[in-house]
Amino acid sequence: MPRVKGGTVTRQRRKRVLKLAKGYYGAKHALFKTAKQQVIKSGQYAYRDRRQKKRDFRKLWIARINAAARMNELTYSRLMHGLKLAGIEVNRKMLSELAISDEKAFAQLAAKAKDALK
Repeated sequence: MPRVKGGTVTRQRRKRVLKLAKGYYGAKHALFKTAKQQVIKSGQYAYRDRRQKKRDFRKLWIARINAAARMNELTYSRLMHGLKLAGIEVNRKMLSELAISDEKAFAQLAAKAKDALK
């Protein structure tokens, strides 16, 4: 009885890894060992950065809101506190969109926040 050789299974596994490594620089897309290492590392980066992306967007929104708030003689923290006191619940994503696309509406919100702070 001949011994079992896992040739087709091994080839399939290696092809799968090399397919995932398509587009990587240098040996990382061609050699199995380096490709496997890079595919694992890339998966770690992808997992980490799916969470990081949420933080990055929140930072961006806050920077935009702060810039628009300062144009209306408020700081970011005072604007947010004033909106909370006024009972206005608008999330940071929508506030930043208002700050960019509709400055008049943002100015009205800022005015309400100022009134609530008094």
